[in-house]
Amino acid sequence: MHDSKDAAAGPATLGVIGCGNMGGAILRGLAGRPDLALHGFDLNAGRVQALAGESGVVAAESPRAVADACDYVLVAVKPHHVAPLLAELAPFLRPDQIIVSIAAGMSVAALKEASSGVCPVVRVMPNTPAMVGQGVFAVCFDDPALTPAAKDFLQGLFRSLGQVHVLGEDRFDAFTAVAGSGPAYVFYFMEAIVEAGVTLGLTRAQSTEMVKKLFSGSAALAEETSMHLSELREMVTSPAGTTIAATNVLDLGAVRGKIVEAVKAASDRSREMGKKK
Repeated sequence: MHDSKDAAAGPATLGVIGCGNMGGAILRGLAGRPDLALHGFDLNAGRVQALAGESGVVAAESPRAVADACDYVLVAVKPHHVAPLLAELAPFLRPDQIIVSIAAGMSVAALKEASSGVCPVVRVMPNTPAMVGQGVFAVCFDDPALTPAAKDFLQGLFRSLGQVHVLGEDRFDAFTAVAGSGPAYVFYFMEAIVEAGVTLGLTRAQSTEMVKKLFSGSAALAEETSMHLSELREMVTSPAGTTIAATNVLDLGAVRGKIVEAVKAASDRSREMGKKK
């Protein structure tokens, strides 16, 4: 195993199999790091050629070529393709490699079984803001074969793409429901406010521009202050004012409770999907 802390050993090698939206975003986000040599494979060869031109990624000719060349093999294909892919690669894997999977619902046990237990496996759940370097990642290190050096290396790897939470696998359904599916909830609410602005006479372009900045600015304020979210809400909520009139309508519709129910439904569905793997 390449020790990421041993500079004399040269850069670690990371290969991504599946260079679509998320796999491609991970490669782009990691490009330029002197401690990494990047490889990529995708059935759509044009994707990898584009990454090679943009980011210096080595274009691999096959999944096996990635496995042959890399210390860390990140699998970013559709969940139903993961097990067949790992079974195909298993005869060529080495004990000093690490398989990293971002497939939803694919458990550590399933990854170990599919790869014949040849090498350690890591389960990762990203969310789509990782595509702009603002992701939230859950990382599962439940495989006892993982070394401390490998864990440190992988945490640093994903921190360069966003926020990292090391979670036991029993918390992955909760993470999926909150942060994995979370961008969809945010965009859903953004769309609703845009529609409200159009209803009130703003152009769609104006309303969309305002709402995008509303959300990015509010998120930045929440991140950069130590104030509780409730305090930040109360800052805007004057007695007998416009904001309290609006939030009263939301409370009458039990919107807060519905959001909790929705996130719980996502968690339940994530658990169901995992059982089918």
